[in-house]
Amino acid sequence: MILTKIAALTLALTTLSPTQDSLEQQLGALVKTKAVSAALVRVSENGKDWTAAAGYRDMVSRKPADATGHFRIGSVTKTFVATVVLQLADEGKLSLDDPVAGHLPGALPDGSTITVRQVLQHTSGLFDYAGAGIPGWSARDFRPVESLYDQTPQELLAVGLSRPPYFKTPGTGWRYSNTNYVVAAMLIEKLTGGSYAEAIKARILRPLGLRHTFLPGHDKSMPRPHARGYAAYKGEIVDATRINPSLEYGAGEMISTTADLTRFFDALMGGKLTSASALKQMRTTRAAGEGMGYGLGLQEFQLTCGKRVYGHSGGIFGYLTYALRSDEGRTLVISANPYTGQVPADALPKALATVFC
Repeated sequence: MILTKIAALTLALTTLSPTQDSLEQQLGALVKTKAVSAALVRVSENGKDWTAAAGYRDMVSRKPADATGHFRIGSVTKTFVATVVLQLADEGKLSLDDPVAGHLPGALPDGSTITVRQVLQHTSGLFDYAGAGIPGWSARDFRPVESLYDQTPQELLAVGLSRPPYFKTPGTGWRYSNTNYVVAAMLIEKLTGGSYAEAIKARILRPLGLRHTFLPGHDKSMPRPHARGYAAYKGEIVDATRINPSLEYGAGEMISTTADLTRFFDALMGGKLTSASALKQMRTTRAAGEGMGYGLGLQEFQLTCGKRVYGHSGGIFGYLTYALRSDEGRTLVISANPYTGQVPADALPKALATVFC
């Protein structure tokens, strides 16, 4: 069978039965059309979970995907980073409206007025080092050799600063840029005196018991079980599972599971990781196009039924993730492994409507 249900820690909500059937069909259709090679899903509410897996761990053995498997979460990493920055603000170690240059002298061009808030909200104007505009650096184009290189945060930032900003005056526009979260992670390191990875472990992972969430640094491997990631390269589909995540750093290096991401977003949105004031600022968004708003490390999605959910999406070679939660307490985490086809544009809205509407 393409779809394999995995029993959750608790019994599934009986009211989720229509949701289960619909999501299974949606995931199965994506696998059947080869838009994805595997997909994992978890729906959670009031401590009760339902999980399912579609597709295969790899396209050679074609063993069924494991719903408890690990995956690269890409830009969902940004929410972890932003949470730590907000915790530091709660502790009085910085203000969101502090100029970054006051904490990281020399990191940005002389005279820069970019603030911590603008970095977290993508209103700084900093050019995206991982965007499509710099040959050899785009995170959208898989490069088997280059993706294995060791990178430093300083190198990533230098690439972002090698091009003019998207807008001259910080705060006057919005443009998604991975460079912002390189700066945010560097801020954490400056203020804590240790690595940003250790700060996330000490402040989030260990307190919440997220034992299957990792900041791999330069480690190219993936913990088992996991579905392999694939990417297009020179007209062929190649295995993109092993990459050097230092290319992403604070912008997207982390690995997790649907269970751990559910626990993290439940804790964050439930007010257990920051002050109420800090969480309110994280959720205060500005328009970011296509019905989405962006706050401080949080995306806001407006659904077809008028509801709003908060969380983050993430894309990295071979892996696509969405982790979202409604104010009613229902959480949806989806991980998919894009394969030969484009994931249909209506796939996410349909899944969100199924779960939240």
